[in-house]
Amino acid sequence: MNIGIYIYESAEVLDFSGPFEVFATASRICGEGAALKVFLVGETSGMVQARGGYRVGPCFGFHNHPEIDVLIVPGGIHTGEMMKPQVLDWIARTAKQAKLVASVCTGVFLLAKAEVITTETVTTHWEDIADLRAEFPDLTVDEEKRWVDQGAVVTSAGISAGIDMSLHLVERLFGQAAARKTARQMEYNWAAHR
Repeated sequence: MNIGIYIYESAEVLDFSGPFEVFATASRICGEGAALKVFLVGETSGMVQARGGYRVGPCFGFHNHPEIDVLIVPGGIHTGEMMKPQVLDWIARTAKQAKLVASVCTGVFLLAKAEVITTETVTTHWEDIADLRAEFPDLTVDEEKRWVDQGAVVTSAGISAGIDMSLHLVERLFGQAAARKTARQMEYNWAAHR
């Protein structure tokens, strides 16, 4: 199973690094029962400068990535990405082909702008809830949950909530034992956030 995480200029570091670590750890410790390939995808395969000056090189660009089974769209300073037709088109096309789509924090804005979500119940960082409601009034925004599972689309609140959501996805895909084992290996107190 291929987990593709989109990264872009000024993406929030933990929004993509947290899910990456969860899926990489699950694959490593759960063996063939959770055989995963986790990779970063940028618009191109060139270096990206995330928040705080954190530079990272995606493995792939839009032009050469493998098929994506689970697409994860992180948040960050997302407004520039919302004005790029090629990014929105890629998100829309990739989401249609993926089995599961997830966002962390303000990544939900990109899913909404790409019309991957239109009327679903979602969540985002507490600071961005008013803007999300104003920009996409047909969405129902749940400000009480760390993640919201709508079946084909799962959204999470801000930053560290993406780790909780990713562990939830591991549980959905591979079972509760795999999720608990992954959280324990990461020394992450996942049960406290359920």
